[in-house]
Amino acid sequence: MTEKVKKQILAVRGTGLTNMLDTRMVQRIANELGFYELVLYLEEHSAEYAHFILTGEDGGTDAR
Repeated sequence: MTEKVKKQILAVRGTGLTNMLDTRMVQRIANELGFYELVLYLEEHSAEYAHFILTGEDGGTDAR
């Protein structure tokens, strides 16, 4: 998970508009906010995302 994606996740969480485990709604909000990296990340890395949401651990930052 890149720092950019992590910041985008935290920004969506900060809106308080959805349960962060509702990934479809997270994607919708991310899209509305222009967080396209997060939208794609959720498509490709749903297990890693859920782990981050549940534990706060991102598994290290990937430079991608």
